[in-house]
Amino acid sequence: MALPVRTSFKHLHRFIHKFSSPKRSLSSGNTEPPGGGRVFSGIQPTGVPHLGNYLGALENWVGLQSQYPSVLYSIVDLHSITQPQDPAQLRSNILDMAASLLACGIDPERAILFQQSQVPEHAELSWILGCLTSMPRLRHLPQWKMKSKLKNEGSVGLYTYPVLQAADILLYKSTHVPVGEDQVQHLELVQDLARIFNHRYGDLFPEPAALLSSTRKVKSLRDPSAKMSKSDPQTMATITVTDSPDAIALKVRRAVTDFTSEVTFDPVTRPGVSNLVSIHAAMEAIGVEEAVLRARGMDTAAYKALVTEVLVQRLTPIGEEIRRLREDRAHLEEVLARGTRRARELAAPVLREVRQRVGFC
Repeated sequence: MALPVRTSFKHLHRFIHKFSSPKRSLSSGNTEPPGGGRVFSGIQPTGVPHLGNYLGALENWVGLQSQYPSVLYSIVDLHSITQPQDPAQLRSNILDMAASLLACGIDPERAILFQQSQVPEHAELSWILGCLTSMPRLRHLPQWKMKSKLKNEGSVGLYTYPVLQAADILLYKSTHVPVGEDQVQHLELVQDLARIFNHRYGDLFPEPAALLSSTRKVKSLRDPSAKMSKSDPQTMATITVTDSPDAIALKVRRAVTDFTSEVTFDPVTRPGVSNLVSIHAAMEAIGVEEAVLRARGMDTAAYKALVTEVLVQRLTPIGEEIRRLREDRAHLEEVLARGTRRARELAAPVLREVRQRVGFC
């Protein structure tokens, strides 16, 4: 789940309270989530991840592998074509994303890593769920409003994107989905569709609960009012996980701060410096208060050098592993093929049950 939605804190609190204990599926069979639940999440194949992707999602994904007995991570290429894609570049991006996920710590022995389009059950379940979804329900999702406004119009695929997203999650009877605060409304749609299907056809799908990330949004290094983005036209705004130490140092050195030399954390009045503090804290797994303490006595120039050192130390091994894995295309293809087989073993029986309940067979 990856599209921005603005959500108030009060709304978010009610959401967490309401769904802290998701319903469990009542149907039988080996597709049932094991005790402890099943996690699903997806990421679009946009090439190599940037720092915001790593801290906001991938680092958390790695940790979830040891916290839940069943974990699925999908490279959601069906979602990616809601925007125009060059076919050759898309193929390359899928493998780049696979290499990046493996390099960041996704273990195909502990998680099912697969390519979404190679599991056709996603698309069929999406159609069935789409027939249970009203047009006003989709029209009011901020994702559609934002994207269609930027393009002055939007495709049918963009409009129904959240339904495919729901199919991705429900197809595996997922009980937990890692999301950011800006993705809560999309998960609410998933829960609504689970309830609608269960009410009409009998209990089958759990209502998945949110696993909210505690990491602050990583902001653009050149415009700390905006989040870090790979599509940012300013090359100095975004750090990718494959950036060289020199490139990281240059980008951090040119990061927008202010004229106060002391390092403090105040996102409202000092967003640039606060963004660096957030990055430092996340990379060292410490609180922002501790990060500020470690910066005591430093001016912003010295602090930027410290942040650079921390980034280089964490990202350099990842970048080196990505470059190594890129050279072994056959290995990446085999990892995804093996993940696809495992995903289909879970998906096919669920879709057969859905088809029987709907009346197709």
